[in-house]
Amino acid sequence: MPLRLPDKLPAIELLKKENIFVMDDTRAHNQDIRPLRIVVLNLMPLKITTETDLIRLLSNTPLQMEVYFMKLKSHTPKNTPVEHMMMFYKDFDELRQQKFDGMIVTGAPVEQMPFEDVSYWAEVTTIFDWARTHVTSSLYICWAAQAGLYHFYGVPKHPLPKKKFGIFRQYPLDSLLPIFRGFDDMYFMPQSRHTEVRREDIERVPELSIISESPDSGVSIVMARNGREFFITGHLEYAPNTLDIEYRRDLGKRNDVEMPENYYRNDNPDNGPMVTWRSSANLFYSNWIDYYVYQETPYNIEDIR
Repeated sequence: MPLRLPDKLPAIELLKKENIFVMDDTRAHNQDIRPLRIVVLNLMPLKITTETDLIRLLSNTPLQMEVYFMKLKSHTPKNTPVEHMMMFYKDFDELRQQKFDGMIVTGAPVEQMPFEDVSYWAEVTTIFDWARTHVTSSLYICWAAQAGLYHFYGVPKHPLPKKKFGIFRQYPLDSLLPIFRGFDDMYFMPQSRHTEVRREDIERVPELSIISESPDSGVSIVMARNGREFFITGHLEYAPNTLDIEYRRDLGKRNDVEMPENYYRNDNPDNGPMVTWRSSANLFYSNWIDYYVYQETPYNIEDIR
């Protein structure tokens, strides 16, 4: 089954070229079944890239979904055309009376700032609180994961000696959890961050469960409220060339730029990346939709609480 997306969203044509079936509003207007409603709070600078990355993964379920994009009123993005934002994004105030089956909150390029110093901290935490009564299950990614853990549970973030940058092996700690259905005993996840959350801080909070971690990159996924909240420290959604683009963008601009670990074939940027995380990314998002969104959400969306 396809995702139902706004007419003319750039991701539609990009994903059709990958043989991914998506449906625009014009074609979907006479569908009788209730599609799942997914809202994305996209805090990443390159909005269109992130939209495409997430839609690519959401498309791997047989369930029909409507995808909505939320923006902040307190922050104006600099790297996405205003016309795109006006056409496809809605302010939180426009959506706050609605309910959704799932929510995804992306990372943001503010991780080295104290949370309270982020200009949109008040608005984003208001949205976090709203999600607890208006969304069945939420995914918080990278900075959003750290922000959610701090806001809800008081878990601090800590600076790293150097940027955690590359592809790192991860281990599920409870293979029987539905979110890990079909996973191997080890999988891989891209990481790109200057800070971390630590096991000892999380273990002090009884409501939190570390469900996946890495000997190389630390805590990778934390679950709360029986799967109504997932906090993911890395970027399963990344496309094959994302770390390469980031590496080449920063090379020569800063003195601390290192080649992403475990990423290029034979550790040579000229050889291109070796993709090792695609299957686990597809499984993770499909399992999230199937087991934590679809099976937990009421048929009448107004019954979400």
